[in-house]
Amino acid sequence: MTSADPAPRLALKESLHLERVHHDRCRTALAAMVDGAQEQVVVGEDVSASGADAEVLGYQLRSQAKEMRELPDGPLFFGKLEFDRGDHAGQAYHLGRLRITEHPAAPPLVVDWRAPVSRAFYQASARDPQGVAVRRRFGWAAGSKGESADLTGLEDEHLSKGDSGPSAIVAREIERPRVGPMRDIAATIQPEQDDLVRGDLALSVCVQGAPGTGKTAVGLHRAAYLLYTHPQRMRRGGLLVLGPNRTFLSYISQVLPALGETGVRQSTLQDEIARHPVTGTDARATAVLKHDPRMAEVLRRALYARATTAHVNSLEIKDGSYSWRVGAGELARIVADVREEEPPYGTGRERVRSRVVRCVQLQAERRAGPQNGAWVQRVSRSRVIGAFLDAVWPKVRPEEVVAELLGDQEKLAAAADGVLDAEEQKHLLWARPPRSWKSARWSAADLVLLDEAAGLVEHPEGYGHLVVDEAQDLSPMECRAIARRARFGSVTVLGDLAQGTTPWAARSWDTVLRHLGKPDAAVVPLTIGFRVPQAVVGLANRLLGRLDVEVPEGRSLRGDGELVLRPTPPDALPDAVVDAVRGSLAHEGPSGSSRPTRRGRVRQASTRPGSPRGAGRAGCAGERRTGRCGQGARVRPCGGRRACRDRGGGGTGAAPAVCRADPGGVAAGGGARAAAAVLARWRPPGGVWPSGETGGGRPWVCAVAAAPGERGGRPRSGQACSSSGSNCSSS
Repeated sequence: MTSADPAPRLALKESLHLERVHHDRCRTALAAMVDGAQEQVVVGEDVSASGADAEVLGYQLRSQAKEMRELPDGPLFFGKLEFDRGDHAGQAYHLGRLRITEHPAAPPLVVDWRAPVSRAFYQASARDPQGVAVRRRFGWAAGSKGESADLTGLEDEHLSKGDSGPSAIVAREIERPRVGPMRDIAATIQPEQDDLVRGDLALSVCVQGAPGTGKTAVGLHRAAYLLYTHPQRMRRGGLLVLGPNRTFLSYISQVLPALGETGVRQSTLQDEIARHPVTGTDARATAVLKHDPRMAEVLRRALYARATTAHVNSLEIKDGSYSWRVGAGELARIVADVREEEPPYGTGRERVRSRVVRCVQLQAERRAGPQNGAWVQRVSRSRVIGAFLDAVWPKVRPEEVVAELLGDQEKLAAAADGVLDAEEQKHLLWARPPRSWKSARWSAADLVLLDEAAGLVEHPEGYGHLVVDEAQDLSPMECRAIARRARFGSVTVLGDLAQGTTPWAARSWDTVLRHLGKPDAAVVPLTIGFRVPQAVVGLANRLLGRLDVEVPEGRSLRGDGELVLRPTPPDALPDAVVDAVRGSLAHEGPSGSSRPTRRGRVRQASTRPGSPRGAGRAGCAGERRTGRCGQGARVRPCGGRRACRDRGGGGTGAAPAVCRADPGGVAAGGGARAAAAVLARWRPPGGVWPSGETGGGRPWVCAVAAAPGERGGRPRSGQACSSSGSNCSSS
């Protein structure tokens, strides 16, 4: 067949037409499903069920209708399987993010990607076709809202004929720029990722992932898979996704809804354990100590020291004409036995109560016969037994335990004896203890102590499954807080030991899993990256030898594009950056030069007009070679020395602008994260600097970073810094 043969092109055109028709049919069916779910909620129907069951059914119907109404726009399927062998021989299935059918009893138009039959889409190969004759992937226009016309291509692999290879559609998806919130990867899940996603609910797993390997996406898709596969257990036990901060949660917030799951709780550990607002601070050494696992034993001792037999006296309980007596020895034995059992403190108090009542009940039954439940309840709540419990096992709040421990040197010394040395105890003590726990100024590190104490008093509510991201940054005490919420559930732990950022960052997953109460969880590495360019991954691999962690090197499938890494001595960095930007500005198209900088800042440089480096360079985020500032960054001359903020943009999210002299040409900066920093030429109209120029003739430059989402362009008309430099204002 020659290249001029029109048959392949006609076949492709016909296939695209048929698939677009099928997509239109799916869109119509989905609209009917949404209307039907809403109608069930509004109109309702008679069911044979108890009041409680009917309430549950109504809740489920409302939840289903809400989930379907909130489904995001987008293509309804991304793949197709045609089987020629096995149980599905002769069948073809379109795969999408949710099941679509024209009638509950009719064959599905689209099969959910989590269904068992869908697994072959991710796992089948020419070597092991798993009964698949043809695997088809669909190419959709970027940013498609799900219009059938956006279906622009398809790609077939004839697995039964040994035809299999790298997918161009998957490759384009990998290379596509990442902008905005995180997207789901249901269409591009790789076999090793699919194994993790479809792991059994009872199994806990830890994913050690190099940068850009999709570990977060794997965790979220595993959550969606468990919700689909075990709906009753997940609804009963609940599922919690824990992220490192709220910004991260905002970034991933659209993934689960896109997969049809809208009822999942997503939170941070700080929010989960926040019994009180954070109003205090700790020195670094103090915070590290409070996150130390030894504090768990100190708190346990401090709490159970309240349960004492030092002043136990016999009890005499009046019961009508009878009087029942329990000896001091028997009471002391009951308290000692319960302490040895180490139940939650609150449970222990009730256990002591029930055993004392049992002693009284045995005496009463020997004298007056069996006693009913009302009698047992009356004796249990008698003032005599209540006073006894207050003496030997008093009620306590977690705040009282922590406040007394941090505010009383003697109590801390007793609880920390043999656990913390004298210097460590000194670090823990509050400089000015509050009059009571109600006036205490709790620090962020105190929250983990409060949660530990609360867990000793009463077990917190648990979850059926927890997904924990960036787990390498968790302290042992934070891990214990998570473990209390996963006592009867499983966990999916995600992170990279080489990316730890906290003083207590983990060096070994074994340690993390032990503190999480899941020491037998499997640790599975992901080493193939899809987001980070190869050159960056290679550079990161070179740093692994200097880190006190053992993790495998990563590799990336994403090309470098025009990215060039140029080793540069620190002293030569300013000149090298300026030279690199000069070279970039000589070519058309977007450009960028990077060096470490604080997030949210704009790298800037300025020199005297006429100096060898040129006049008035100012850094702005998103600078393009056309001379325009992208991403809404604006650069204006400024006549003052003080920091200024942009009042021209207004609104939430506006980034600060900084006005300062820069005699060195490039402002110094630091920080652990790399952010784009671009230098551009800029001169005021006519080359005249404002009259407020100070600092020995050096021009002042005010670089204003745009608020998120603001469009790029030239500086706004009338935008300038005041002559005093105290602020930026719009004239």
